[in-house]
Formats: sequence, structure tokens, C-alpha cells
Amino acid sequence: MARIDLDHIRHSYLPSPKSPSDYALKEVNLTFEDGGAYALLGSSGCGKTTLLNIISGLLTPSEGELLFDGQPVTHLSTEARNIAQVFQFPVVYDTMSVYDNLAFPLRNRGVAEKDVDAKVTEILRIIDLEGKAKRKAQGLTADEKQKISLGRGLVRSDTSAILFDEPLTVIDPHMKWVLRSQLKHLHKQFGFTMVYVTHDQTEALTFADKVVVMYGGEVVQIGTPDELFRKPQHTFVGYFIGSPGMNVLPCEVEGMTARIGGHSVPLPVGLDPKKVAKKTEVGIRPEFVKLGAAGEGLPIQVDGVEDIGRYRILRGKMEGTALNAIVAEGVSIPENPTAIFDPSQTNLYADSWLVGEEA
Repeated sequence: MARIDLDHIRHSYLPSPKSPSDYALKEVNLTFEDGGAYALLGSSGCGKTTLLNIISGLLTPSEGELLFDGQPVTHLSTEARNIAQVFQFPVVYDTMSVYDNLAFPLRNRGVAEKDVDAKVTEILRIIDLEGKAKRKAQGLTADEKQKISLGRGLVRSDTSAILFDEPLTVIDPHMKWVLRSQLKHLHKQFGFTMVYVTHDQTEALTFADKVVVMYGGEVVQIGTPDELFRKPQHTFVGYFIGSPGMNVLPCEVEGMTARIGGHSVPLPVGLDPKKVAKKTEVGIRPEFVKLGAAGEGLPIQVDGVEDIGRYRILRGKMEGTALNAIVAEGVSIPENPTAIFDPSQTNLYADSWLVGEEA
């Protein structure tokens, strides 16, 4: 296992980058603690796979330094870094048996056959492929092949970290849940440093102890699932985390009050008048929007109500901007509902970044 430090890492796929827009990965300063489980989460093109490939050695960064346990590895090969990587599509040797696929990295390092057998037998049990040890990999299902890819990382005792690049994309929904659960169990059992790339918030939030949210080549927030939900540091985090995501409404700030159109919303924190902001916005999760009767809150134009089963989602607009509210089971919706914001759960954003002590 290893602590991984990214020190002023930037990367461009252009030979002579000149402006910030030329960089696929903006400056990243980030630490993955030894034995931690992390997820890199973001939409396609945000830079998460570029960052993962820099860690693994498949890419050399344009700028900055990468360190494992304090030692520079920026120009070392993947093999020299002792990295195991599990890709989106399972990489296995189809003509080999399951057993030989797992034994290959050990034999390649000259490990004694007795020790190879002991370790492979242990991993076969852990990944639940004991009964298929002698089967050729070619005839296995996608999830079984992905288990082999994972097993090849676990079989080595010198692995610094295991990196996952969208590993469950080709797996059916039920098996995704099973494999995620197994990954969590294996992380607790072995304590490997694990970094998991995904665009799926469910995968990220259920796998990782800490989630690194990326947007436009930048890291916009690092936090626990609860921190990302309660206090999104950037409006993108609010949009991206949650179903539905956070409501974000343009506003004008007057002291401790935000004005949305002709209506006022109390804020837990005000905007420093010295701070120059191109735009200010109020952010509030649909879970914290309470519905009131006409005259009790801010007027809503209701577009429809979606019944999820355990709750309903009221979808509407406020001053022309989309607004969602989650309504608990058994709670009635007024005939002409208005929105009442919980002040303690209302966030203020200036130029898309959270304003306040937590920011």
C-alpha cells in the first residue's frame, strides 16, 4: 500500500499548451492516504481518467510531480510503481485458465510455485471463482472476467494501489451491486489504497470513504458522501450529487437576505460586500424545500408531480428557474403550493463557489 501525493500536477494533450483551456487537467494538489478508498467522480471529459492514468504511469504529466510514500515516481513505469489497474472492459488472457490468469503476475516475478499456489487458491476463494479455476477465461461472463482483473491486483503482496477505471460499465445492474459490496469487503480485509473512477454517483458514494468531485479538469470538492450532500462547495457538486440535484436559483444579495425576483429568502451567511461576484445564487436541496399554502412562502408554478413510491417529487418553476421539492409519503400537497426554504440548509454561492466558513 502507499500514500499517493499529486503535487501541482497539470496535463495537456497538446505539445505546447499556452492557455488554461489547453489543459485537460488543471492544477491538482491532492493526497490519497495509505489504505484509503477514494472515488474520482464527474461527467465525461472532466479529467478523471487522465488523472488516474497519471497515477498508474500510463501518462506522464506535463507539469508537476507524483510521489508514492514521499518518493518521486513521475517518470517510473507502471510496473516499477507496483500498480494494479482494473479497466472498463475486463483485461484477461482468454486462452489461459482462471487459475493461470491469477498466477501469471506472480510467476512473472519469479515467485516459487508453492507460494503461487497458496496465494492463487486464497484469491480464488475470495473472488468466488474456486469452482471455475480450471476453466478457460474465454467462456466466462463479463462480471467473472472483471473478478479475474481484480484478483490479479489482490494476488500480489507488493501492490501499492489498485486503480479502477469505470470497472462496472459492462456489468448488469444486479451484479454491479454484488461487486460493489465485494469491493468494500475486500478493501476492509486487505487495506489497499483504492482509487475508483466513475460517472455514477451511486457507485462513488457507496464505494468510497471520500469522493473527489471533478469538473472541467479541476477538483471542485473532496469530502464524505454526507459532506457533498450537506454542503456542496460548488454548484456543480450540488447539481451532480442527489436525485434530483440541488435547486440553484439566481438571486441578489442584501446583507443576510437573498432576493429571488420580488421575494426574500433568509440566509445563514451573507456576502462580503468587498467580494466581487459576477453572479450570486441560492442553493437548496429538494429535501429541504417545504410546501406551504398560498401566501406562506415563495410562489411556485407547478409543472407536475412524480410519484417515486416512498415519496413524491414536485417539479415546478420559481421566477422561471426549475425548482424541485421532495414530498414525504402521506404529506398532502396544497392546491396552490408555495415554497418555504429551511434557512439552515440554504447555501449562498458567488461565481458558483460556496460562500461562508465552510467554503
